[in-house]
Amino acid sequence: MRLVVLGAAESGVGAAILAQKYGYEVFVSDMGQIKPRYRQMLDERHIAWEEGRHTESEVLRADEVVKSPGIPDTAPMVAKLIAQGTPILSEIEFAARYTDARMICITGSNGKTTTTSLIYHILKKAGVDVGLAGNIGHSLALQVAEQPHGTYVIELSSFQLDNMYDFRAHIAVLLNITPDHLDRYDFCMQNYVDSKMRIVQNQTADDTFIYWEGDDYVPVELKKRPEPCKRCGFSDAPQEGAAGYAAEGQLVVHAPVQFEMPLADLSLRGKHNVRNALAAAIATLSAGIEPQIVRAGLADFPGVEHRLEKAGTVRDIHFVNDSKATNVDACYCALESMDTPVVLIVGGRDKGNDYSQIVPLVQQKCRALVYMGADNAKLHEAFDGLGLPIADTHSMASCMEQAVQLAQPGDTVLLSPCCASFDLFRNMEDRGEQFKAWVKAWQE
Repeated sequence: MRLVVLGAAESGVGAAILAQKYGYEVFVSDMGQIKPRYRQMLDERHIAWEEGRHTESEVLRADEVVKSPGIPDTAPMVAKLIAQGTPILSEIEFAARYTDARMICITGSNGKTTTTSLIYHILKKAGVDVGLAGNIGHSLALQVAEQPHGTYVIELSSFQLDNMYDFRAHIAVLLNITPDHLDRYDFCMQNYVDSKMRIVQNQTADDTFIYWEGDDYVPVELKKRPEPCKRCGFSDAPQEGAAGYAAEGQLVVHAPVQFEMPLADLSLRGKHNVRNALAAAIATLSAGIEPQIVRAGLADFPGVEHRLEKAGTVRDIHFVNDSKATNVDACYCALESMDTPVVLIVGGRDKGNDYSQIVPLVQQKCRALVYMGADNAKLHEAFDGLGLPIADTHSMASCMEQAVQLAQPGDTVLLSPCCASFDLFRNMEDRGEQFKAWVKAWQE
């Protein structure tokens, strides 16, 4: 059996190592340059690899292919594989073949990293043998191959879900569906919705599906799908049949067990984080964690890097790194949580964004806007008419200089870009790290 892995980063190298363990002939191919540590991992195990190209004769004779989620189906080599009928899997799908661990899976347009990390934090606090995988943590395949766990908490993107077929989530969480990655889905929202809903496929009556009842899409989609699993919807306020909600200053859960804690005791602030906490509480209680441990975990969770992360205060100007806000809804949540005037840094590679939904909040919360992208034309079209001071920048250094000039003491400079980072930065983390490094340098 020959397995070809396209993309030699965390997930791809993990899949290659797992495949080798189970007797596959493995070949790894990456159109870019493979990072030294991943080359070393492959060389130590004598796994064949190439970089800077996809050799057609090597790739097309695969029996199966594990594809990096970042590679679209329109990529020439992938299109050829599809045309000849070669099965293409995600690393998560492949890894699940070789473990009977409990799978707790989280997806959503926004909040999934926070909620995934929060669930993992609570399970670790409870002493569960648990691994963190998917979009964060280490490769699920590598963990299954070399450091197996009894439970995995997995953050799943729509791209990963697209190539998952037999995988079963024992506890599935779908936080929300808002427009994102539409450039990858033919600018068709239903295609993106269908991708997110794949998280419930293969669930049985023994499994649990947790979702936000206030979402525009999920309740409608559930009516189309007579899934046998237990459904636990949560809401922003008391609602008949809701498994959880917030009311009178309390976080309240009715299913699978009764649970309450004061909202003031949550370590995370903001309406969106109340939803994340409800999802995490229902998920961990469904996993059998004692309520007192769930309560403690919700209270002392330290938060997630690049998500409303306090970067420092200089000359009474506060800096908040929300580089993970790569779509409009995430920026909306960030602005909603602000209680000072905001200088908003926005921009990057647009993914088909509709900025109209944040215009009222921008008018209400923002003192000024700083555009930071290779092409800011769409931002000018969306926001220039508001009459706010505007700065047009194309680098982090220029952006920060302009933001500081526009801010007043007591203001917050908020990096919440609405966009992908790949026009000016290596990735979202690079953008956030440069923001924090600038603040740190200014403090010194």
